[in-house]
Amino acid sequence: MRRRRLPLAVAGLVTVALALSGCTSDDSLAEQYRAGSGKGYIAGDGSVTEIPVDDRGDVIEFDGTLEDGSTVSSADYAGEVLVVNFWYASCAPCRAEAPDLKDLSEQFADQGASFLGVNVRDKAASAIAFNESYAITYPSVMDVDDGGMQLAFSGSIPPNAVPTTLVLDSSGRVAARILGQVNSPSILETLIEDTIAEDG
Repeated sequence: MRRRRLPLAVAGLVTVALALSGCTSDDSLAEQYRAGSGKGYIAGDGSVTEIPVDDRGDVIEFDGTLEDGSTVSSADYAGEVLVVNFWYASCAPCRAEAPDLKDLSEQFADQGASFLGVNVRDKAASAIAFNESYAITYPSVMDVDDGGMQLAFSGSIPPNAVPTTLVLDSSGRVAARILGQVNSPSILETLIEDTIAEDG
């Protein structure tokens, strides 16, 4: 009896080990963190940074390809406040904040602010599935191949954690940043309202 059980137990352990290795072998985020690559995709602490109008950096100019294959650029949002959220589908805090971002994007749809996602890791199919799961209607730039969006924002306030949410003023400059999950949607709501009010 014992001789038969031992191979079964060993086989069970091998199966579990293979399953776990299958889950982690493609986890490039974890690999980057362990390797200390400096790419910065680590969880933020939810800290909020507001930048006074006179201290804001240069206008952010960008262009990219959305999940549906169409293109987008900063010129498409000229004259309005833009909320930019850096995310990817398997990011737990990204999933946690998704319902709040959805609600806020709908709230401000006709109030002078638009939302744009920047997916830093996934292919289009994963981004589309995520958006369908959370009923998100605002688009996302697929930034995994060239990192153009991350590069465009690196000269101002780099989104050095995922998720990161930036509020751009109507001139296209970074006015505020939430580093990490949007834990309190009312804070982001206030940041957006304050930035919109600057043009009043």
